[in-house]
Amino acid sequence: MVRVIAGVWRWRRNPLRRTTDLLEAWVALAAVALMALGGVLAGLAVGGVAKDALLRSVRTQARERHQVWATADRALPRASLDPDSDTSSSGRNVHRRVDAHWTGRDGSGHRGQLAAPHAVRVGERFRIWTDAQGRAVPRPMDAGTAGAHAVLAGFAAAGVAAGAVEGGRRLVVRRLLTCRYRRWEREWERAGQDWGRAGAGS
Repeated sequence: MVRVIAGVWRWRRNPLRRTTDLLEAWVALAAVALMALGGVLAGLAVGGVAKDALLRSVRTQARERHQVWATADRALPRASLDPDSDTSSSGRNVHRRVDAHWTGRDGSGHRGQLAAPHAVRVGERFRIWTDAQGRAVPRPMDAGTAGAHAVLAGFAAAGVAAGAVEGGRRLVVRRLLTCRYRRWEREWERAGQDWGRAGAGS
């Protein structure tokens, strides 16, 4: 920002200043201001909308998802990326896949493959989340996770807004450069007609 303001001030009364130089400096200053203000406003707006939507989802999931007990019937074989059996039982493999059965909150019976929260034995019970029909579903989102996602959405929106402003600035600068080069070409054409002629001042 300081460099941009200094650039505008430098071209203010410079005898070598061209109109396009001053316009380019003011465009840069306006772009910085828009990035700062527009980015913040876009981030706050998108973050607020995302937070409201995510909190509604949190409330809906809390209302529609329920914990029930599942019983492990059979442990499923795991494909380990590490052939060393010592590392296959490390903390990276805490979640075990098992065949299990459970009863939904509506009384319906279900059976399927589940990820147990820890190593379980056949016949051992563990808690899972189900929907209203008793189908296994992921754990419901909490308010903290929703807030974190909303913040990320706000930052992303601010970045997109800043990128759009910068893209606009580059287009304007490219247009100014094109006008500048065309003016140079016209001036060189006029100068070339008298170049080297006596009394032409060249």
